[in-house]
Amino acid sequence: MKRILTGDRTTGRLHLGHFVGSLKNRVKLQTEYETLILLADVQALTTHFNKPELISESIYDVAIDNLSVGLDPEKVTFVQQSHVPAIAELTVFFSMLVSVNVLRHNPTVKREAAQYGYDDLSYGFLGYPVSQAADITFCNADLVPVGDDQLPHMEQARKIVRRFNDLYGETLKVPKELLSETPRLAGLDGNSKMGKSLGNAIYLSDSEDVVIDKVKSAITDTNRIALTDKGNPDICMVNKYHKAFSPEEYDNICDMCRNANIGCVACKKVLHTKLNDILAPMRERRSYYESNRNLVREIITSGTEKANKISEETMQNVKNAMQIRL
Repeated sequence: MKRILTGDRTTGRLHLGHFVGSLKNRVKLQTEYETLILLADVQALTTHFNKPELISESIYDVAIDNLSVGLDPEKVTFVQQSHVPAIAELTVFFSMLVSVNVLRHNPTVKREAAQYGYDDLSYGFLGYPVSQAADITFCNADLVPVGDDQLPHMEQARKIVRRFNDLYGETLKVPKELLSETPRLAGLDGNSKMGKSLGNAIYLSDSEDVVIDKVKSAITDTNRIALTDKGNPDICMVNKYHKAFSPEEYDNICDMCRNANIGCVACKKVLHTKLNDILAPMRERRSYYESNRNLVREIITSGTEKANKISEETMQNVKNAMQIRL
């Protein structure tokens, strides 16, 4: 089986945007590929270096989020990034092969720096794409599932690997992206992105009542005042969620909105009922794993041990190619 490397930064619990953009697809891919799920606690430090307690707790939260959506620990390997020395070593080696100027012009780095309000970038933040290249290559992954916002990082990773192979011989696989065809899920507050730092997320761990309250607060067509007013679903955030989670009912909901056959309150009820139906089995699995944190710890520990064994061959080949040996 070909190998996939994917994962999440451990900066808090995951939300519906993660589910639509990556987690749902991971469940499908776990039967088709050897899958490594990286719990990226080192990369979490690039933006949350002053919140070690959040990162520490989030290692478990993110692992449980992945398990709750249906990922099978017998089929996938959970890896704690900070406990794989090969990733840190490769990050150092790769840093010699890319210029600071190239990293500064990476569009994803620039966009995220603007999002966090960073004017003076730390070495770690600027080198995020280098670290990501190390994540991918420590296990010689064939494929990396990504959204279109991560394409610049993937292209940088390929350039680094090609540069390494040109200098030292064909040692590492040149990774390919597995592009997600799912559009980014917007926030219910009207923001174009649902995000942890934006305070507009519905989390996979939210209770039924919390989901209901969040959906009730969602922005709809502000020009629609009375129940008899015809609505415009194209500018309604609730409608975007219907498209993502109720595609079979989407056209009918749009028609009812345009013809004033359904009000916003009823439309939101349809949505939060659908979301809670989707989240119900996740909550059940979550309850099991939250009650068995030692099991989650064992899943992470054993997976990380497996990853370190995989990395041994990679690092032996890398160091031999670079003539770094005793």
